[in-house]
Amino acid sequence: MSALRGTARLFSRARPLFSRNVSTRPAGQVGRSLAPLVLGSALAGYGVYKYMKSEESMAQLWVPSLHAAGAVESQPSVFSQGKNHALYLWIYVKPEANSKEVAKAVAKLQKYVDQVTDPKMRDEEDEIWAGVGFGPNFYKQVGGKVKQDFNYPHRKGNLGDMPSSGGDIFIHAKCNTPSKLFELAQVVMKNMPANSVESFEDIYSFVYKNGRDLSGFIDGTENAADDESRQNIAVEKETGGSYVITQKWIHNLPVIDREKDKTLESWVGRSRPDSTELSRKSITSHVARMTGGNGWQQAKPVEIVRQSMPFGTLSSDAGLFFIGYAASPQNHEYMLDRMVGARDDSNCDDIMKLSKNVKGTYWYFPGMDELKKFQ
Repeated sequence: MSALRGTARLFSRARPLFSRNVSTRPAGQVGRSLAPLVLGSALAGYGVYKYMKSEESMAQLWVPSLHAAGAVESQPSVFSQGKNHALYLWIYVKPEANSKEVAKAVAKLQKYVDQVTDPKMRDEEDEIWAGVGFGPNFYKQVGGKVKQDFNYPHRKGNLGDMPSSGGDIFIHAKCNTPSKLFELAQVVMKNMPANSVESFEDIYSFVYKNGRDLSGFIDGTENAADDESRQNIAVEKETGGSYVITQKWIHNLPVIDREKDKTLESWVGRSRPDSTELSRKSITSHVARMTGGNGWQQAKPVEIVRQSMPFGTLSSDAGLFFIGYAASPQNHEYMLDRMVGARDDSNCDDIMKLSKNVKGTYWYFPGMDELKKFQ
């Protein structure tokens, strides 16, 4: 391969890594940068670099690491941003299955990613950022240890329930090419030990109106803007692990269609066109519930890295697959308690007037060093 072609491929691979910082919003709103103009300065100051020898392509020569120098490495899905589609693969394992063999199979996730997208050829359109998480009971069975309890209780409020659905294995993968995500799900399920899976659900999400929820509101407004900030929020420093919440929300589209913008905005606490926080909002608005009060730009007591995206079809159910990463499960606990009136006061979140939570649980996404122990 000529040096010119190799250099071009290097730019193609490098650009999505740098452009992840462009937007605080979900996938689909990341601008396209001119990577050749920024590559020099990025290489000089971005952080740790991995040297990879290859006679095939200069694309493999230097690959920037998103982790700060000395940081314990987390999985690729944890705080990366900027893809147009996602796979949420929720797996229940049979009680009689060999849990260690199951863990060994899914711990090879990055090898499955390489099967779907050739490391020597992939670019920003077909590259996949993927991670695997474990439910609390399953993780104990395979000898995994965590610093914090992450059991997910059933919650009930005046506006609805938040069921505790459990689960053993969860795969979160992101890509600009949806067929690659379907293919990855096929590879993962094919490599599960025979007769080990009791049931599973694979959900595929998409960007809607340049990063809006199906309700029409911009999603992820409060996400931290850069990788370092998101890493600090999402990653447990000692382990590289992350505590993850997943919830399946089914929207009441007829309610969303018939309600006036003013009503919907009062429930959310933001304007629908541009997501500006309302200076005057109800204590039951979603913003007020998440920040601990209805004050203007009130300081948030906890933060998470949202990676939620719309999913579904008009002929069946459609809504939001909510997924968030945090360095502590207590960040999630605070927010969920506030939504159902189980903390500070008895008020519930008005967002539950337009959407119903039908499934939810917590997972632990171990750091890369922890995950390798299962291989």
